[in-house]
Amino acid sequence: MYRISALVVVFSCYLFNTSRAQQAAPVKVFTHADTLRGSVTPERAWWDVIRYDISLVPDYEKKFISGANQIGFKVLHPGCFMQIDLQEPMQIQSAIWRELPLKFKRTGNVFIVEFPEELLKGETETLTVQFEGHPREAVKPPWDGGWIWTRDQLGRPWMTVTCQGIGASVWYPCKDYQGDEPDSGASLSVTVADTLVAVANGRLREKKNNSDGTATYTWSVVNPINNYCLLPYIGKYVDIADHFPGEKGLLDVDYWVLDYNQDKAKAHMQPEVQRMLRCFEHWFGSYPFYEDGYKIVDAPYVGMENQSAIAYGNGYQNGYLKRDQSGTGWGNKWDFIIVHESGHEWFANSITAGDLADWWVHEGFTTYSETLFTEYYFGRNAGNAYNHGLRKHILNDEPVIGPYGVNYDGTQDAYYKASSMIHIIRQIIDDDSLFRQILRGLNHTFYHKTIETAQIEQYISQHSNRDFSKVFDQYLRTTEVPVLEYKIEGSKLSYRWTNCVKGFDMPVKIHFGKGRWINPGEDWKSASWYTGKHPEFSVDPNFYINVKKTD
Repeated sequence: MYRISALVVVFSCYLFNTSRAQQAAPVKVFTHADTLRGSVTPERAWWDVIRYDISLVPDYEKKFISGANQIGFKVLHPGCFMQIDLQEPMQIQSAIWRELPLKFKRTGNVFIVEFPEELLKGETETLTVQFEGHPREAVKPPWDGGWIWTRDQLGRPWMTVTCQGIGASVWYPCKDYQGDEPDSGASLSVTVADTLVAVANGRLREKKNNSDGTATYTWSVVNPINNYCLLPYIGKYVDIADHFPGEKGLLDVDYWVLDYNQDKAKAHMQPEVQRMLRCFEHWFGSYPFYEDGYKIVDAPYVGMENQSAIAYGNGYQNGYLKRDQSGTGWGNKWDFIIVHESGHEWFANSITAGDLADWWVHEGFTTYSETLFTEYYFGRNAGNAYNHGLRKHILNDEPVIGPYGVNYDGTQDAYYKASSMIHIIRQIIDDDSLFRQILRGLNHTFYHKTIETAQIEQYISQHSNRDFSKVFDQYLRTTEVPVLEYKIEGSKLSYRWTNCVKGFDMPVKIHFGKGRWINPGEDWKSASWYTGKHPEFSVDPNFYINVKKTD
């Protein structure tokens, strides 16, 4: 997901005050409910999700939904108490196992389901959970998650849901934890008035016309999928079918748009999606979900990375709602939502952080995909300028990596600061062929996997043959911007790092007489070069650091 980055909007969305960037972040107090949601509790640890098969009936007029989730799971070790997440005011009506109704008890947004006996290790089981209620309604989607009940420009019902962060349990019962995706995919069957169309992730497997003036659309994915990405779009949709000649063959591409947007979609969306896929397959490797296809769907909010069904609400125009987030002009030369949200197919949907604390892996790499896209089509200088322009949004209010086990995504620096860090790592590697191999290697090695930050760090250090551990510590685990202190005596340059983690030794490219690399440490180092009478000193602007001259 992309959250509006203009500071005034970020502040209003997250209740930041004008001094927050200069002050230490307030201590966040976590509750037992946060732990239940964000950690592997004993009631979660003994079972692994294999598949979700969800049936859903939304009532537009009553803003009410009902349905069932058939949860396929494998027993990892014996257990009989199962945590199922479903947020208030939604209710579980029944939990059925082997045709037996099971007992269950609610604790806030969690239900504990009790099996009559311990299930044995290695068994594959199915639990069917029926649910209903008035789901939380999104007030300002996608930043405020929940169901969206609205109307299109012609006054017809238009429904969907957005739930990144707040979680899929805002509307359906599941194991609402990023570290456990349904390994064998999922299906979503949606019953709506036969005047409407239901679209969801993956491929349309069946449309069934019922005898009561409704129709049931069944969509399914065969790949693992994030819980929060699995959702319906309901409205007066039509399909524009397309294809992309990609690395794994011909990729099915579809544009599901409201009927009155067909001409706009053909003129704007088709070429934008094609060039996005071309660029990202070059940098990241093949699109991760060929089996499920790629589609982009008109949505009543600006955008979201819903796997194989990208939500689109950017008005068929370049920029982000006509704005360039970098302030350089380059961001107005392409459609931000198509680029950013599609970048998440590689980083978020295929490579998924198991804990929300590591969401920089999603947002940092995807924000950097904007730099790569700009460079791919407009040149290296344009990409550098775009990346540099985004730094004005860095807050340094909290460490990028927040506390684990409490479902807390923390600071917006997971976007811009993490992207700047990746750009620094690229400069230090100083070999774009190798850097591209690393990006593609990440997507090959962690294809369809849930990961933690340490795995990404280790992979990059190992395959670049450089130890980037201190760089990761500095930019991900502190709020401090490293300061390069320097002093000049004739042709002698002295330098060191301050305001940094212990052992910080990041090399940096400077200009002193000419372009050159230096390797500062925490202690003063010196070097002399013939530079002429009055050498000027500057740092390559691709490095996100502060510079201080001392006497």
